[in-house]
Amino acid sequence: MIRHIRRAAALSFVLLVALLVNAARVQIVEAPSLDKNPANRRPTIARYAQPRGDILVGGQAVTGSRDTGQPLRYERTYRDGPLYAPVTGYASQTYGTTLLENAEDAVLSGTSPLLAPFPFWNDLSRTRRPGGQVVTTVDPVLQRAAYEGLDGRRGAVVALEPSSGRVLALVTSPSYNPGLLSGTGEAVTSAWTRLNAAPGRPLLNRALRQTYPPGSTFKIVTAAAALDAGIVTDVDAPTGAPDPYLLPNTRTELPNEATGCANASLSYAIRWSCNTVMAHLGVKVGLAGMLDAVARFGFNDETLRIPSRVARSNFDTDMTADQLALSAIGQYDTTATPLQMAMVAAAVANGGDLAQPHLVDRTTTSGGRTVAQTVRRSYRQAMQPVTAMRLRQLMLDVVEHGSGGKAAIKGARVGGKTGTAQHGVGNTGTPYAWFIGWAQAADAGRPAVAVAVVVEEASANREDISGGGSAAPIARSVMEAALDRAEGRLAQRYDVVEPSRP
Repeated sequence: MIRHIRRAAALSFVLLVALLVNAARVQIVEAPSLDKNPANRRPTIARYAQPRGDILVGGQAVTGSRDTGQPLRYERTYRDGPLYAPVTGYASQTYGTTLLENAEDAVLSGTSPLLAPFPFWNDLSRTRRPGGQVVTTVDPVLQRAAYEGLDGRRGAVVALEPSSGRVLALVTSPSYNPGLLSGTGEAVTSAWTRLNAAPGRPLLNRALRQTYPPGSTFKIVTAAAALDAGIVTDVDAPTGAPDPYLLPNTRTELPNEATGCANASLSYAIRWSCNTVMAHLGVKVGLAGMLDAVARFGFNDETLRIPSRVARSNFDTDMTADQLALSAIGQYDTTATPLQMAMVAAAVANGGDLAQPHLVDRTTTSGGRTVAQTVRRSYRQAMQPVTAMRLRQLMLDVVEHGSGGKAAIKGARVGGKTGTAQHGVGNTGTPYAWFIGWAQAADAGRPAVAVAVVVEEASANREDISGGGSAAPIARSVMEAALDRAEGRLAQRYDVVEPSRP
């Protein structure tokens, strides 16, 4: 009898061990695959069972959460949605996440290990902490100045703090309200279809994800390459460039919109945007030299994050001499994001040292304890300090005596470069208007802001388009706001009323 009891006990023990092993297998080994199984709704329900952490601009939350009372309980809300959509992106129960909502999803959803009280706490407990906060570098007054400057026109504005790389404004237009996509159901599906079919492509982040031919604004990069390589040693000396310029190994002549470009100096060529001089200098620098120069500014970098992904700005690596000439003036296959061109202006403003651009200042717990801080990092040395000094003077001349006069700010030093980029088959498309520049208060030791503006101007007459006429006034309003920010006079210049948090 005792023998049978022992056998039964041994069998029960074996079965218990098997049960424990199987439970461990399901809960530990197979847990990841089960979590990802489309038929398993528990992770989705858990994801929306608590409020999502907030994204902050200027110390105020521009996001919130609404209790729907449904199985997917908390739904994302947005304050001033169209204004901040290029920064936040959307967090949708139907379509996922984009931009900061995506890049900082682990913090916002409460799953980041940084939020846990102990290492591996989330893995062991399989619980979520309250969603953390993402504190951005965006200045609300600069953001609004850029948004109102575009006034619904297709285009983008990026403003950087040259010394630190902080993104002060990031605007694309036309924009949209991310709250329309937050939940589920027919209304969300209808909004998604409508936004994707809209001719203005409001879901496209033109500042980070759209590349444009940079046109004459790219001449700053070519000028930096020529100065660094010693091709130009005196910015006021004749360059020997003919007008018109016969593209190498072709019968095609490159003309100028400006007059007086024959054998013009680099100073004159930048001031009045001489195509022939800059194309000629690009060919003299050579493909290898130009590739080295553009890489130092960030072109052809597929890894750039701010932390949202940034589209690759392109400068072809294999070109004939005539193609190189066109590329040196921002045409042919040369393309750039507005962020990239703001980086060009920032490098000049900061003495050639290009700071890593970043949109997040820090992340915190729900209670405000900092768990990660973005530190200033140098992205690359874009040019020699003496080259940056020369280019700063050339860009000052553009605003004070050349094509960028509409960017001038009384009592401040403003440098800039206008651009009108051709595009379309046979250059028949309406040109894009560009302006890149920087501004420095008269009594300040360094520039307060670097900015890039592109306006697609789809409804404008071709002959009326110029970077100086369309883009420079927008840049000026953003730079004025930045200078006032530096001087602590924002409240007097702009009547900004912060709406209540959603």
